[in-house]
Amino acid sequence: MKTLTTDPQRFVNLPDYPFSENYVDVESMAMHYVDEGPRDARIVLMLHGEPSWSYLYRHMIPLFVAAGYRAIAPDLIGFGKSAKPTRISDYSYQRHMDWLGIFVRALGISDAILVCQDWGSLLGLRLAGEQPDRFGGIVVANGFLPTGDQPASRAFKTWRRFARFSPIFPIGRIIDVGTVTTLPAEIVAAYNAPFPSGRFKAGARAFPRLVPTRPDDPAAPANRAAWQALGEWTKPFATAFSDKDPITRGLATIFHQHVPGARHDQHTVIRGGGHFLQEECGPELADFTIRYSAANGLVP
Repeated sequence: MKTLTTDPQRFVNLPDYPFSENYVDVESMAMHYVDEGPRDARIVLMLHGEPSWSYLYRHMIPLFVAAGYRAIAPDLIGFGKSAKPTRISDYSYQRHMDWLGIFVRALGISDAILVCQDWGSLLGLRLAGEQPDRFGGIVVANGFLPTGDQPASRAFKTWRRFARFSPIFPIGRIIDVGTVTTLPAEIVAAYNAPFPSGRFKAGARAFPRLVPTRPDDPAAPANRAAWQALGEWTKPFATAFSDKDPITRGLATIFHQHVPGARHDQHTVIRGGGHFLQEECGPELADFTIRYSAANGLVP
């Protein structure tokens, strides 16, 4: 498998991203992650989605550390400072699960708090269903775990075609479109930083086509099994969806009805955020997670 590594100079002096680099070897590929806070504290594992990277969590990481938690935010393979396989065919749902599995085993993550959004939810919720001891609680923000048993929306089909066929795939602009406010040019540039050319974007282009949209999708059986496991999840489980995300609108209620640990009145709606609510409302999401965790015994 041929991989690319983004020139480190592209990450120099990014706004509000002063964190030290850490790496795990994942099938001979370097997987980067931010790791801040006391090493013996409870972990908050933050999983990004498509087409972002750990930069998305830069405003939340310091707040978790200040509250006493250990904040870990990896860059999925193909994103951020992590290695980037160059062919779209190098990526599959199962491979992403395998890579994430190697990562959590290498760090010995257990009884952590999972914060996940977008594809971070597709991976994180599947991992929670398959390896429940990894997490003591979950906060889902604008995410879901699709099984392919419901038809894809027209908007998603349009997005999937764009990711597959568009001659240009402007990462930073995509993030900007997914927020309510217009992002400053330097923030758009920071989201572009891992992707200096189209050769680096195979992982980002691959993700939309890996979402299960048919019952016979290769990932559907495993996702159904994980969804069934979440139907028996009694540990803390909260939703913190934003109020201005057209992509995941209405999905929080499905979690409330399906997950036993989610059947309480401690959920929240983050006001004023789009799909990438960590970018616009990161402190609010972090504050909710800290308060929710403390109220449910998930202290540092």
